[in-house]
Amino acid sequence: MEPQDIHRLIEIVVEEVAAAGTPGAPLRCRCHALLYECCPDRLGGILEAGATRLGLHASGGPTGGVAAMIDHTLLRPDASRADIETLCREAVEFRFATVCVNPAWVTLCVALLSGTDVRVTSVVGFPLGATTSDVKHYETRRAIFDGAREIDMVINVGALKSGDLALVERDIVAVTMPCRESAVISKVIIEAVLLTDDEKATVCSLAKTAGADFVKTSTGFGPGGATVADVSLMRRVVGDTMGVKAAGGVGDLQGLRAMVAAGASRIGASAGVRIVQESDEQEIAHMPVGRA
Repeated sequence: MEPQDIHRLIEIVVEEVAAAGTPGAPLRCRCHALLYECCPDRLGGILEAGATRLGLHASGGPTGGVAAMIDHTLLRPDASRADIETLCREAVEFRFATVCVNPAWVTLCVALLSGTDVRVTSVVGFPLGATTSDVKHYETRRAIFDGAREIDMVINVGALKSGDLALVERDIVAVTMPCRESAVISKVIIEAVLLTDDEKATVCSLAKTAGADFVKTSTGFGPGGATVADVSLMRRVVGDTMGVKAAGGVGDLQGLRAMVAAGASRIGASAGVRIVQESDEQEIAHMPVGRA
């Protein structure tokens, strides 16, 4: 660790201690448990300008860099135990934020990742969002019981399209409530490709009111995935107090940079390994050449 890194680490520890009981202490980013100055939401310009590594990292999470923003994802229905084991090995090797898996694999992933900084994300009401609120509530509680530390739930798209906003909000609260009780991060998948811009703005506002930590673009199983326009709109609606997760179709470093520049603070990707490898290659390519 370089001297300046040690100095910054000391500063962060001091600020954290002060924040515990000092009025006016630096605010923390709700989506990352970071001081606002360190939050990836504020590093979009840096990445857009060409940076391929970030020096700070989420508290208690993986070390900094592109990998720390990625949920390493495998949600295919035909994923085997061997596939899940590979996913977890890669997550540890490349230091991804979480692995994102279907509920049946949560217990296995928790066991495989024990003793590491990689968390487990599970999905609820996935991928259609058409189950009832009480079922989503139970799914959430069960996933948390099994060890999931983050929950990605799918909204009731049909209710939103019908104008039943009270039902949509209750549906989200059914998930966010047990998450808050257990200090688990909640993300609300809006399946943006199915919505008008007005509907996207409405459901993002509902998610914010319901106490969600993130809004998320897509399941990856719909007719389209994340777009820069959708991420930008979602960020404008939720402001700086929530995270925005871009998922579906983010397959390379250029795509990740574009999403971060638009306002994404987390990326869901099955191509996480490729993205990190691209980042490493570009970092090496831009290193200054020493003189003989």
